[in-house]
Amino acid sequence: MKYTEGPEIQDTKAPEGPIEERWEKRKFGAKLVNPANKRKLNVIVVGTGLAGGSAAATLGELGYNVTSFCYQDSPRRAHSIAAQGGINAAKNYRGDGDSIYRLFYDTVKGGDFRARESNVYRLAQVSVNIIDQAVAQGVPFAREYGGLLDTRSFGGAQVSRTFYARGQTGQQLLLGAYQALERQIAAGTVTMHTRHEMLDVIVADGRARGVIVRDMVTGEIERHLADAVVLATGGYGNVFFLSTNAKGCNTTAIWRAHERGAYFANPCYTQIHPTCIPVSGEYQSKLTLMSESLRNDGRVWVPLRKNDDRAPGDIPEEERDYYLERIYPAFGNLVPRDIASRAAKNVCDEGRGVGPGGLGVYLDFRDAINRLGRAAVEKKYGNLFEMYERITGENPYDVPMRIYPAVHYTMGGLWVDYDLQSTIPGLFVIGEANFSDHGANRLGASALMQGLADGYFVLPTTIGDYLAAGPFGDVDEEAVAQAEIKVRDRIDRLMAVNGTRTPDSFHRELGKLMWDYCGMERTEESLRKALERIPELREEFWNNVKVTGTAEELNQVLEKAGRVADFFDLAELMCLDALVRTESCGGHFRAESQDADGEALRDDENFAHVSAWEFGQDGPVLHKEPLEYEYVKMTQRSYK
Repeated sequence: MKYTEGPEIQDTKAPEGPIEERWEKRKFGAKLVNPANKRKLNVIVVGTGLAGGSAAATLGELGYNVTSFCYQDSPRRAHSIAAQGGINAAKNYRGDGDSIYRLFYDTVKGGDFRARESNVYRLAQVSVNIIDQAVAQGVPFAREYGGLLDTRSFGGAQVSRTFYARGQTGQQLLLGAYQALERQIAAGTVTMHTRHEMLDVIVADGRARGVIVRDMVTGEIERHLADAVVLATGGYGNVFFLSTNAKGCNTTAIWRAHERGAYFANPCYTQIHPTCIPVSGEYQSKLTLMSESLRNDGRVWVPLRKNDDRAPGDIPEEERDYYLERIYPAFGNLVPRDIASRAAKNVCDEGRGVGPGGLGVYLDFRDAINRLGRAAVEKKYGNLFEMYERITGENPYDVPMRIYPAVHYTMGGLWVDYDLQSTIPGLFVIGEANFSDHGANRLGASALMQGLADGYFVLPTTIGDYLAAGPFGDVDEEAVAQAEIKVRDRIDRLMAVNGTRTPDSFHRELGKLMWDYCGMERTEESLRKALERIPELREEFWNNVKVTGTAEELNQVLEKAGRVADFFDLAELMCLDALVRTESCGGHFRAESQDADGEALRDDENFAHVSAWEFGQDGPVLHKEPLEYEYVKMTQRSYK
């Protein structure tokens, strides 16, 4: 796949001056819209997860006319509901040395120095407001005996800053945002469209002015217009087929925006989560996450001896390798996700893995149960233990859990500036759909933090600066018609193939290819193989996919086919981005770039930049945004 290099790109919205003053400076400098004028402005929000739900609710409360879309049957079924372990905030309730600066530092370091300082510092500042917002909504965070909010630790931090609600934090936070959203729906400021999938962005006169959607029940193609569009459509981990994402998660919304001119940043940055239930067979269609919070009390180990098939209870202490505690004594089992994942892969590659195929390691709670008592462990993790037992048939109170890394989150996404605006004026992108805050690896419990920070606090301020120049008048009918025709033509093309293979079969083959060649470890050879095979598989898809039913009805096969088609295009860009970035950083591990201890070896001289890809008719165009560090010194990460 050929590409060209274009001019550098800059974030012109981030203020100068002391980092702790930049967000306040930007808020004061942003143009305001008076209440009477807000009623004249229309905003479309696509997605109802933590980012989209909180954004729509807040914009509605501010007085804008909001139209919200989701493909689920209810906003509360967004994938944010699946988040388990917690949400970070620099409250320092434990008095253990936490601060806004320490959260900022941990996040920049955890992202392997590939995130913007300004964005990350703002995220740390806003984090303290999120908890207050959620508590006011009635989110039932865990509390200590005295009634204060409880916290626990997550990977990449030596302080306890993660607020949680047992193992269902995402669900409880989403219900808070959902209630706020429903309040605005009842007030008439938000119009909700469920079971609608966005299939294109309408760009007219250089601005995002609406979306083309498909009513998933009737098949009707609809056009919706606005003064600004907000995408909050999540990540693209399902390009690997097997991931912890809900089956409906896809890349279509952000890929359509990319085709319309929005740059796609760092697509190769994929997070592999170390604490997932291992693959059990070829029949499997998704994977299940076991919260990182379990590593607070669970100890990770494998047998010292290769091919040791004894039951875990029969392996004595002296014949166990608690390898994370051995290699990384300062952080132990709470090293960041990318490091824990690679360490698990390494011991399994040595032949010391456990379970079917040797692709697993133990997460053992024996010591925690002996130390705290079963009741205390059950209080903290009971629903997670129950979920594990239902899936595996094994009781983790009696035998260790078996876990193995799996695709979880994507740090890449549409490029946005400090205001969360893409390269298309009027198109804002929030939450996991953008690239902005995590760098090459996301620390656990930071996804919920970013989603709610963007939706409740950042976007409602920065979008006003853009909308102050509106309303933007009538939308050019030709631009709307062209977008609608493009959507209809694509659906007609999918329906007309009438081949012999299901969309799922193509998706499964693409996912295996991506996992093998662009997964936990990438090499130049593997990436070139992928870039050779993906176009061949895509051509076969467009010549042999079988879409049953019709387009004028509920048709989940058609939905899947459209999403898989977009995954082919995205997969190619992911592999190209990984090939061009000849360094290892965070979740992007190039086998050719590692130090003597097998740790990721960055190349700051050549790759301290964001890779922002422009969609070009003659191939992708790479724009680089240089990353400069004033407050954190770029060093080789060490958790030892």
